[in-house]
Amino acid sequence: MGPLDGVRIVEMGGIGPGPFAGMMLADMGAEVVRVERPGGISFFPEPRFDVMQRGRRSIALEVKSPEGVEVVLELVGLADALIEGFRPGVMEGLGLGPEPCLERNPRLVYGRITGWGQEGPLSAAAGHDINYIALAGALHAIGRTGGPPVPPLNLIGDFGGGGMLLAFGVVCGVLEARQSGRGQVVDAAMVDGAASLMALIYGSYASGLWADVRGVNLLDTGAHFYETYETADGKWVAIGSIEPQFYARLLDLAGIDDPEFEHQFDRERWPRLRKKLARVFATKTRDEWCEILEGSDACFAPVLSLDEAPSNHHNAARDTFVEVEGVTQPAPAPRFSRTPGAITSPPPRPGEHTESTLTAWGISKDRIESLRANGVIA
Repeated sequence: MGPLDGVRIVEMGGIGPGPFAGMMLADMGAEVVRVERPGGISFFPEPRFDVMQRGRRSIALEVKSPEGVEVVLELVGLADALIEGFRPGVMEGLGLGPEPCLERNPRLVYGRITGWGQEGPLSAAAGHDINYIALAGALHAIGRTGGPPVPPLNLIGDFGGGGMLLAFGVVCGVLEARQSGRGQVVDAAMVDGAASLMALIYGSYASGLWADVRGVNLLDTGAHFYETYETADGKWVAIGSIEPQFYARLLDLAGIDDPEFEHQFDRERWPRLRKKLARVFATKTRDEWCEILEGSDACFAPVLSLDEAPSNHHNAARDTFVEVEGVTQPAPAPRFSRTPGAITSPPPRPGEHTESTLTAWGISKDRIESLRANGVIA
């Protein structure tokens, strides 16, 4: 019974940011039906590992057939939104573009996620997260002095600037449609989303507070007080003591009395102070530094592995991670005091809910049998 309870969404099966948006919407209580091609596509040995598919129903439908297209349009007629992640023109080629869908349901929010956007010189080109964040300026800004740009996994383009913004756009569109009675198309492009996530950096650059060079700025490992440091046992800790009072607390708890550290914002001293601070952190193990700094205003945290993070005492106290069918995974976020989100079901097998979902959405048993006989559903 999350905050999106009662919202119905049709998700056209795809990979990457589309499924992530579907997961977010389902976690918040939306009824999301994923339309897959018969046979489905998965990179995982078992469905339970495909965490981004959790919480929704899956139907296997041949959308290249006229009957399959009609079934999707019938679902669209009952839905609040549709989300798809194909290249521009693919849905139009299937007969499922915005025009026929909005004709069937004028209140529909038609959410589209692509890398380059629905229009523009690159709109038809293939690409991946690394390409989109490169064009947005984000990749250039991540890395150490003198080193190459470092891809931050696929968090910025696919998920932060892609799927998350698609989910946000769909919810915005549904709210507006409930007031106006009219649907619309949401064009979520990962290059646009990555650029949006860079708002602070572009503003800082325009003001002269940020240099267009990697590894010399406040938040890109340029500053010694916003860095990771190796400890005596070969593990790592993260320091983010930006504010002077937090920086002072770090120096106090770490036992640092070198007067040069008093010049916190003297950029010329940063490389030298980083080396000094590295020597300090190398004197103790990560656990020893946790005993000294964790929970203080020094802005400290241990750098935890994928194995360690779920069992960390803070994460465990907040149930930040949960286990579903033996798979440890992030819990729904954000949290709501009255209508909390939830993982309502594990990831389905492709087409697992075909008959039950079509029945629940008003398609008769005879029609379902006909669709199966004609190879439209699996």
